[in-house]
Amino acid sequence: MWLRNKWTVIIYLILAIGALCMVFPFVWMVLSAFKTERDVWAYPPRWIPSEWRLENFVEVFKIIPLGRYFINSIFVTTAITIGQVGCSILAAYALARLVFPLKSIIELVVMATLIMPFTVLVIPTFIIVYKLGWVDTYQGLIVPFLFNGFSIFFLKQFFSTIPKDLEDAARIDGCSYLGILRHVIIPNARPAIGTITLFTFLTEWREYMWPLIVINSARMRTLPIGLKYFIGEAGSEYHLLMAASLLSTLPVLLVYILAERQFVRSITFTGLKG
Repeated sequence: MWLRNKWTVIIYLILAIGALCMVFPFVWMVLSAFKTERDVWAYPPRWIPSEWRLENFVEVFKIIPLGRYFINSIFVTTAITIGQVGCSILAAYALARLVFPLKSIIELVVMATLIMPFTVLVIPTFIIVYKLGWVDTYQGLIVPFLFNGFSIFFLKQFFSTIPKDLEDAARIDGCSYLGILRHVIIPNARPAIGTITLFTFLTEWREYMWPLIVINSARMRTLPIGLKYFIGEAGSEYHLLMAASLLSTLPVLLVYILAERQFVRSITFTGLKG
């Protein structure tokens, strides 16, 4: 018993050290966002600012149109999240419950996309976007990401765990396929849908490579691209860089807090048979 408690303490100690290592950069960013330039360059490093400067955030908006970048990122990320989750729900339901020709081949293609890195698809995707005249437009930023093989596969696996008796009862009551999807599948799959929504939002919010390729004008820049140019304009003013980084992190924290319960429930229930 003593030996088991000893190893438990050691494991928790290692986990605590790992958690502190992960939290340290975030805490340093938050504190640096309120520091003066003198405090940022102080030696030895100073944790607590000698003067809490809210003016840092105002100066960021004066140097770059951060509000415009926020609007672009929120619109693009929200549109991709809603579109991708909607498409994934429909595709996953079809693969999990319906019977139709070439189903196994389509499922194989979806699985193949999971092992194909996006860098392989960048050139052909850009050619298609260019031919459609979508360069430097919202369509060019949104449409290529409405399909995601991982989201479809994840939801398909979760839909497969929902008892078919519920569908049979709904079919007896006169529900169509869409009615079953709406009244049976989606309510029982909310944890999985919440998880995919969270993953999609976090992934697309920090997407950097594709917007950098397809965006030409400053008015269409998303937040990661705007921060990249801000680094060049702010130079060594790290207190302003930390303030801009903190502002860009707040929406992610808000979405995670709102979706945390669904995420935990998905981990709890995924894989359990009905």
